[in-house]
Amino acid sequence: MKKLRIILQSKIFLSIIIIFTIIFVFIANYSNYHSSQYSEMDNIIEGIITSINIDGNKVNIILNGKEKVIVNYYLKNKKELELFKSYQLGYKIKVNGIMNLPQDNTNFNLFNYRKYLLSKKIYYIMNADSIEVINKDCNLFYKIKNKIINRINKLSSADYLNAFLLGNNKNIDSDILESYQKNGISHLFALSGLHVTIFSSIILFILNKIKKNKKYNFIVVCIFLIFYMFLTGLSPAIVRAVLLFILININTCCNLNIKNINLYVLLTCTVLLDNPYIIYNNAFLFSYIITLYLILFGKIINRYSNYFIKLLITSFISFFVSIPIMINSYFSINIISIIYNLFFVPFVSFVIFPLSLITFICPYFDLLLVILVKLLEGISLFLSKIELFKITLMHMSILVFFLYYFLITFILIKINNKKYLYLLLIIITITIHKNYHLFNSNSYISFLDVGQGDSILISFNYSKGNILIDTGGKREYIKEEWMKRKTYSISDNTIIPYLKSLGIDKLNYLIITHGDFDHMGESINLVNNFKVEKVIFNCGEFNELEQELIKVLNKKKIPYYSCIKELNIDNNKLYFLQTKEYDNENDNSNVIYTEIRSYKFMFMGDASITPEKDVLDKYNISNIDVLKVGHHGSKTSSSESFINEMNPKYSIISVGKNNRYGHPNKEVLNNLNDSKIYRTDQDGSIMFKIKNNKLQIETCSP
Repeated sequence: MKKLRIILQSKIFLSIIIIFTIIFVFIANYSNYHSSQYSEMDNIIEGIITSINIDGNKVNIILNGKEKVIVNYYLKNKKELELFKSYQLGYKIKVNGIMNLPQDNTNFNLFNYRKYLLSKKIYYIMNADSIEVINKDCNLFYKIKNKIINRINKLSSADYLNAFLLGNNKNIDSDILESYQKNGISHLFALSGLHVTIFSSIILFILNKIKKNKKYNFIVVCIFLIFYMFLTGLSPAIVRAVLLFILININTCCNLNIKNINLYVLLTCTVLLDNPYIIYNNAFLFSYIITLYLILFGKIINRYSNYFIKLLITSFISFFVSIPIMINSYFSINIISIIYNLFFVPFVSFVIFPLSLITFICPYFDLLLVILVKLLEGISLFLSKIELFKITLMHMSILVFFLYYFLITFILIKINNKKYLYLLLIIITITIHKNYHLFNSNSYISFLDVGQGDSILISFNYSKGNILIDTGGKREYIKEEWMKRKTYSISDNTIIPYLKSLGIDKLNYLIITHGDFDHMGESINLVNNFKVEKVIFNCGEFNELEQELIKVLNKKKIPYYSCIKELNIDNNKLYFLQTKEYDNENDNSNVIYTEIRSYKFMFMGDASITPEKDVLDKYNISNIDVLKVGHHGSKTSSSESFINEMNPKYSIISVGKNNRYGHPNKEVLNNLNDSKIYRTDQDGSIMFKIKNNKLQIETCSP
C-alpha cells in the first residue's frame, strides 16, 4: 500500500501516464485504430436489446451482440407497432438486414455522427428487413431496469423521471431541450456528480441509521453506484462521478493522502486509453474539463462560506472553461447563463431532482412534480427568447482551442492580480468579437449538402454581406397518422448551425430561385429561427409555397422583392439574367451571374434548356469559373451548346445520394466532361474560398 501511495503521488509517474495517453489518443484518432467484430458482409446478427425507441413508424434499437450495433427498422402496419411496443430490454433478437458504416458529416464544422458513435464504441448501423425475438428470458439486471421503466412510464412526469433517474431525455420536447441549451442550463438535465452525491448521501444516511460501520456502508454504497452506473448506460459524466467518488473515498479510508487531482488524472487517462474516441463525446468533454478546473481551483471557491457566492464562482469558472466546447458544439453562448444558474441550480438540485426521487417511490407527488416542471419549462422558454445576451461565434480551430485553455489556466492561477482579470476580459472580448472576423478578408461560396435540393451561401468576409440562395427541403410522405414521427429539419440541423459556425448571425438576403419544395421548403423555418433582412423571389406568379412564406414575411415585416435585375452588396453585383416569364416553375428559376474578385460564378437554379438558350441569345457570357449545374444534373438542362459556351472550369451538382430521379444524367455528365465536377452526394459540401485573389477549393467528403 505504501509503494502504491508513493507511485501515485509521484509527479514523474503521472507525467509519463499523461504523455503516453496523449500520444496514444493522437495516434488512435489519426489512424484506423478501431476494429469491429462485424463487417459490412454480415447480414444476420443476434444480440440483446439494451435500448429501444419508437418514433412514428421508425424503431431504433441498440443491440448488444459481439459488440453494440444500432438497428433501424421501419414498421409496415399498426400490428407491427403493437408488437414492438411489447418488446422489453434484455430480449434476445435476430436481425436480418444490411450493415452500413455510419456517415461522417458532409457539411463543414457540423456534428459528426460517426465519431459520436465511435465514442460509444458503436461501429455499425444495420438497416433491418426483419426482426425476430428468439429469447424473452431477461437476466436480473434487465428485469430490474424494465420494472423501473414500466413504473416511471405510468406517471405524468415520466419524461423528467426518465431523464433524472435513467439519463434518458429523448422524450422531453425538443423545443424545451433547446431552451435549456440556449440558457446554458442543459447540464442540469444530464446525469452528473450532483446525482451521485445525492444518491450516495441518501443511502449513507439510511445505512448509518441502521448501523454505523463506515467501511461496510461505503462498500454498500459503491455496489449501488456501480449498479446505477450500468443502469444509466455508462454515460461519461456518471462514470466519471462514480469512479472518482469511489477513488476519493478509498483514498480517505486507507489514508493514502493522494491528491484528488492525481486521482482525477489517473481516471481520465484510463478512460481515454479504454476508448480514445470518447473525446468526440460532448458529455465527456463538458464533464471532465469542468471537473478538472473545479478541482484545480477549488481553493478559490472554498474561500467563501455563503452558498450563493460559492455557486456564482463555480458557475463563473464552469462557464469560462466550457466556452470552447459550447462554441464548437452550438456556435453560440449566452453570457448571462452564469446568472441564470443562480436560480436554476438550486431549484433543480434541491426541489425538482429530490422530488423526482420521492415521486418515483411515492407516485402521489406526481401532480406536484408536473406543476413544478411546467413552471421550470415556462421560465426557460421565456428566458430563451431574450436575444440580447446571446452571441454567435465561429468554429474554433484546434490551435485557438488549446491557446484559450492555456491562457484561461494562466489567468486563474494569477486570479488575485487585477491586471490578469483585465487580460481575461480582453481574451473573452477577442473571442466574442466574431472570433477574429476583423482579420478575415476572404470571400466564400459554399454549396451545402442538403440532399436532393439546393442551398448556397455567398459570403463576403462573413461580417460584411451574406446571401443564401435557396434553403433545400425534403417532403415527408405519411400514409397514415400513426406513422408520423419527428421530422428532420435541414434548416435546424444543417443551414442555421453552418451559418453560426462561420460566425454569421444574420442574412442580408435570402434568394429563392423558384417555388419548388426542394429549393424553398425550409424557408419559413429559416426565417422564423434566423435573422433575415430581405427576401428575393423569381419572376412569375407566386405559388402556394411562396404565398405561405410571404404571409410570414409580412407578419415579421421583412421586405421582399421579385423579378429584380441586379443586386448590390459590399461593392459586389449579382445579375439576375432570367426576367422573362415561362409557363412552369423550373424555367422561371432565378439565373444568377456574379463576379467575385474577378472569378465568374453562375447559378442556374432548375432552369431547363429553354432559358439556357435565351441566356445565350441575350448575354455575352463565357468561360465561367464555377457553374452551379441546373436542375441537379437533370437531362432537361445543361445542353451541350450551353455548356460549350459557358466552358466552366468547375461544375457543381447539388444532388441527393441514391435519389429516385436518377440525377445526375449521364448525358449531362458527358457534356461537363471538360470541367472538374463536384457532386454533393459524393463530395459533401463544396467550399470555394477566395484568399489573396486565389481560388481555393475544399470539400467535406462523407
